[in-house]
Amino acid sequence: MGITRTSFGAIDGSPVDAYEIHAGVLRAKVITYGAILSELYAPDRNGRSEDIVLGYDDLDSYLRYRGSAGAVCGRYANRIAKAQFTLDGETHSLTVNEAPNHIHGGSKGFNKQIWNAEADEASNTLRFTLDRPDGDEGYPGRVEASVTYRLTAEPALEVVFEATTDKPTVINMVHHGYWNLAGHGSGNVCDQLLLLEADHYTPVGPGKIPTGEIAPVAGTAFDFGTLRPIGAMIDDLSQLPEAAYDHNFCINGEKGTLRRAAHAADPRSGRGLEIWTDQPGVQFYTANHFEKLPAIGKGGVPYGKHAGFALETQVYPNSPNEPHFPSAALRPGEIYRHVMRVPFFTL
Repeated sequence: MGITRTSFGAIDGSPVDAYEIHAGVLRAKVITYGAILSELYAPDRNGRSEDIVLGYDDLDSYLRYRGSAGAVCGRYANRIAKAQFTLDGETHSLTVNEAPNHIHGGSKGFNKQIWNAEADEASNTLRFTLDRPDGDEGYPGRVEASVTYRLTAEPALEVVFEATTDKPTVINMVHHGYWNLAGHGSGNVCDQLLLLEADHYTPVGPGKIPTGEIAPVAGTAFDFGTLRPIGAMIDDLSQLPEAAYDHNFCINGEKGTLRRAAHAADPRSGRGLEIWTDQPGVQFYTANHFEKLPAIGKGGVPYGKHAGFALETQVYPNSPNEPHFPSAALRPGEIYRHVMRVPFFTL
């Protein structure tokens, strides 16, 4: 166990640092820009460690390529329709950054900020804090946010998000990491296996905005109720017009209780992970944007379509505009808290 700090560059004269953290068989790197988890090494069935998260070797690449790889997104991650919402009778207009909608907190959301970092070697944790003003990207209320990363010897990654506000607002902070259990540069993830603990999902319409329906997954391309390859039905264009997933799944069980949302495994390497959370939803995304906008990742490896998969535990997309969706409201005196736990295993 241990934590080391190095420089990772600067933005307009403001330094960006990288923190490396170790615990048991796990090793990770987190940078202060976007509170990005840029590396995570985990062993395969033969004990060989590989970096299993998509990311970049330098700060310029994180600034150049879209996709929020490994970042903490907020104030409201995912999409808000028509870049506006009404809370307590007042309508708030947000930055339009995926016309005509708002996504991932705006043009300078949490994923594009430099966070303050505190390392605690005694507990093997990294805590990142961010203070954003009232009116930031159109949101009401000053928000003080934090995200804490912890590695355990079990082995597992624990991520805890917290926030407070001085005015009623909405919040939905997520970890936007891309996993590739065979190694970040191993190609597409279509043969990797996935199970989602979700009997329902939220269908989407234009702009990938949820229609408001909560639909059963049974008998559809969205049914991951049993472990099956990610790519098993990904080419069914009648259900997945882009031959890709970018959908919210409604996690079984009670919001606020820590429960399993997903189980994923790579048959070749034997690496696997689970996602546990207290949130109501998980966004399953297969890195579709790399098809039209390929990127050069760590070690000069090209990232193409389906180079990784994201499992973002969250409140549902567009919840502020759908009263029957779980609430994303946060009011003064309350503490937003979101727990995501990622245990790793080998087959």
